[in-house]
Amino acid sequence: MGTQILVIGAGKSATMLIQYLQKKVVENDWYMVLADSEKEIAVQKWNNAKNGHAVELNVENEADRKALIQKATIVVSMMPAFLHFLVAKDCLLYGKPLFTASYVDDNMRSIAQEIKDKNLLFLCEMGLDPGIDHMSAMELIHKIKKQGGVITGFKSHCGGLIAPESDNNPWHYKISWNPRNIILAGKSGAIFLENGIEKEIEYKQLFETAPTIEIPSIGKLAYYPNRNSLSYIETYDLQGVSDFVRTTLRYPEFCTGWNAIVQLGLTAETITPSDALRKQNTNGISVATWFKNYLKENALESMYAEMQNNAALKAQLHFIGLEEATIIPTSLNNSAEIIQWLLEQKWVLAPQDKDMVVMMHEITYTLANEPYLVQSSMVLIGQNAVETAMATTVGLPLAMGVCAYLKGAYHLTGLHIPIDASIYTPILKSLAEEGIVFTEKVTKL
Repeated sequence: MGTQILVIGAGKSATMLIQYLQKKVVENDWYMVLADSEKEIAVQKWNNAKNGHAVELNVENEADRKALIQKATIVVSMMPAFLHFLVAKDCLLYGKPLFTASYVDDNMRSIAQEIKDKNLLFLCEMGLDPGIDHMSAMELIHKIKKQGGVITGFKSHCGGLIAPESDNNPWHYKISWNPRNIILAGKSGAIFLENGIEKEIEYKQLFETAPTIEIPSIGKLAYYPNRNSLSYIETYDLQGVSDFVRTTLRYPEFCTGWNAIVQLGLTAETITPSDALRKQNTNGISVATWFKNYLKENALESMYAEMQNNAALKAQLHFIGLEEATIIPTSLNNSAEIIQWLLEQKWVLAPQDKDMVVMMHEITYTLANEPYLVQSSMVLIGQNAVETAMATTVGLPLAMGVCAYLKGAYHLTGLHIPIDASIYTPILKSLAEEGIVFTEKVTKL
């Protein structure tokens, strides 16, 4: 058999990657194997397409995993981040290039030299954020520097939201990606650079005063800073800037509501005595009973009562069902898991709902001693609850990278993210052909 692409993972984020590669394997006479732990999902996503098949794979089954990787020409991992390293080690063993949408972690860095020594390409952070954010930012940065500009500040904003036509709840939010990540968002706080000073915001304050930004065709969105932005100063070769931050975009009302969730401690992952008692009750208890006990146990009754005085906030908290008679599954261990379970029901995308991905870069720079601001924005609206904007922007750049590699466009080896022009140029061109385009506005300050 000739060129064979192995895709491991057929979940929500892989939908559009699969569809794109299904076309390309036919066009180029390649073959594709789609593997997932749930064979029904893999078979459904494969949908009897040509030049490939779907298989069941428990990625932690070493023999089965190695057998598939050994036959592949290139491997794409769409697994949860903590499972990538199992795949990576086998790719290294059998000399196979590996492409993923996930962040480069310490495990991957630990084998960077071995990847280089074997003349392999491991290309990570090839999705949306991280991924398209790197590519579009670096294209701007390189263009400004080529003109002789000196960059003084960098802000990059990105968010997965609900499209205006499907926005019908008081949170102005529905789930289009991993719900676990929504619950954990911001827990490590944030570190960034502002006016030349390193700023740090703790989790409890992160959503309190979220600034807003005007997005063309969308209006005002709020943003909160992501984790530690400072490491990307070196990644983007922007040493010496006075401002540097990477953020997440949400509608302003979301940040107000989520701040209440954080202040109430509902994202805590610790198991309290009342959690232990609740789990022992084989009949289960209602959300309302659990929440009443939770407030009392944590001396939060007065805080919650005060929140009820804000009509908008009251509507949000009521919407997610904190006072409903629904029985909580005894399998849920703590308040974070209970909140996630509630939100997966309340923030669900209806079949014809459309999500939306929004990205904006703001770069300040001087050119011929004159100060400028360039704002580069992208808005993409999904087709429905399956062919989402999130799945499109996560999956397409990764799939396009695979195709570029197989056609001989990439000559780099080692562990990389898409900040080199040789990587991002063909992908941004292909994305534009699929309607994912950035609009630039330059303002003289």
